[in-house]
Amino acid sequence: MRYYIIAGEASGDLHGSNLIKSIIAKDAAAVIQCWGGDLMQAAGGNVVKHYRSLAFMGLVEVVMNLSTILKNINFCKQDITDFQPDVLICIDYPGFNLRIAKWARQKGLKVIYFIAPQVWAWKENRVPAMRACIDRLLCILPFEKKYFKDRWNWEVDYVGHPLMQVLASQVNLPHPLSQLNGQALIALLPGSRKQEIEKMLPMMLSVAAHFPNEHFAVAQAPGLADDWFNALMPNLPNVHIVKNNTYAILNHSKAALVTSGTATLETALLNVPEVVCYKGNRITLMLAKKFVKIKFIALVNLIMDKEVVKELIQENLTTKNLVAELNQLLTNTAAQDQIRTDYTTLKNILTTGHNASEVAAQIILDELK
Repeated sequence: MRYYIIAGEASGDLHGSNLIKSIIAKDAAAVIQCWGGDLMQAAGGNVVKHYRSLAFMGLVEVVMNLSTILKNINFCKQDITDFQPDVLICIDYPGFNLRIAKWARQKGLKVIYFIAPQVWAWKENRVPAMRACIDRLLCILPFEKKYFKDRWNWEVDYVGHPLMQVLASQVNLPHPLSQLNGQALIALLPGSRKQEIEKMLPMMLSVAAHFPNEHFAVAQAPGLADDWFNALMPNLPNVHIVKNNTYAILNHSKAALVTSGTATLETALLNVPEVVCYKGNRITLMLAKKFVKIKFIALVNLIMDKEVVKELIQENLTTKNLVAELNQLLTNTAAQDQIRTDYTTLKNILTTGHNASEVAAQIILDELK
């Protein structure tokens, strides 16, 4: 079979790579063309567009880069036409993928969506169009199956969260900074997109001077140029860059400052107390406040439906507040215990006993048959 897969960011590359491995294990003759990154390429996909060129987030940023986005859409349609796949598999990235899914359905292609768009948070009006163009919707959050059934009478598939399989093998990793002789770290995870890193990293780094006896490890995401990343770094003796080794950082961290996104869930599942940070374009945030219907932005808090970890958003994201919250994580034993108790509950909620990528791959093959 011929598979065309579209992932538009680092997390999609990770989950796409495991999906590709599972597809190839079940279909040895699989030919896979994809948008993604180095992980999907290594897993056996032919990457025709890297996610580095696709990472536009927020309404204002999308408008500013509209010409590039339209060119990408046209390129994608032509590439799919030339490749002639048996199925289109969309991984998250809804602003782009839903447009391609609608077009693909009009062309008679089978469409499967892995990692459902978070329409329960905002843009719920997308659901009727999604139903019209998606053959199977594969959800990774436990409450989504009930949401689509109760709210829209749409039977979707809950496959489990793919991070559970990823993180099962990411324990007991070597310390990423051998010169520190095993000293516990404070992780700084500023994100994977340039525009969010430029906002988040300076704020996170401003905390380091207030904790001179602690060592801070900054996670540099894959695909980011060293010169560009290094230019954002101050010359502080207790701050260290670790490239493409986030899980090793978290394995040896006692606390973390994390930009909102998939990394907040990864940090929780690796049992590290964290503060979730976010600061975006003011116009985008104003619009989000008007339309977003959720109480929290961190996946940890959303799944647990309570504030497990502190969220510092927009005007609340200041050096003073970050220092205060980090100090709590480092010194308040009761708070540490409560967070880890909640993390255990979180893991129990997300544990299905199945490998999400294998379940998803089997659904895809069954649908093709």
